Amino acid sequence: MAVFAFIHGAGDVGWYWHLVEADLRARGHLTVAPDLPCEDDAAGLPEYADAVAEAIGDLPRPVVVAQSLGAFTAPLVCERLPVSLLVLVAPMIPAPGEAPADFWAHTGYEQEARVSFDDTVALFYQDVPPDLAAAALRHGRRQSEARMSEPSPLRAWPDVPTRVLICRDDRLLPAAFQHRVTRTRLSLTPDVLPGGHTPALSHPHQLSDRLATYAAEYGIA
Repeated sequence: MAVFAFIHGAGDVGWYWHLVEADLRARGHLTVAPDLPCEDDAAGLPEYADAVAEAIGDLPRPVVVAQSLGAFTAPLVCERLPVSLLVLVAPMIPAPGEAPADFWAHTGYEQEARVSFDDTVALFYQDVPPDLAAAALRHGRRQSEARMSEPSPLRAWPDVPTRVLICRDDRLLPAAFQHRVTRTRLSLTPDVLPGGHTPALSHPHQLSDRLATYAAEYGIA
């Protein structure tokens, strides 16, 4: 049995992971997926990490799985608690000391070849079943930007095994961009899932299969 702690992305909730959680729980694993205080203008990355650490509590050595902006929170969780494995999904991979608001300029995102989409569904949920996409929009919350310009307290990447999963048809963070950033920032080659930016809704079983496989590979499950 493994423990999986899930971190959602910007303006989202723990519900985002519900299909993956159900799949992993059916396999006998434990999961937690807290809501981060992303609407709170007084909360920044340290408070996000505190919320995850509080949800994990006394659960032993979790696999921390972070989506998109959640990748800025995940390594801070690893500084607070013993973690077995860190998995970043469609991530904004932070550099030490980097503010989330600076990620785009620092990674050359605007120079990356990509197609722009103004519609939220087309950008984030193009391959998600319509009923799930509608539910995701209902669950979505305002993402406070009040503290997103603060440098991350991260000083060095944690000494935790790390895997990166990117999405082949991600319209927000294109695969070529993700390959480059993963190699540059973590010296890793990412694994690739099908689909767009939100695989926990579009390909939950494939994602949970990959997470369970990672856990087994590292002797966690």
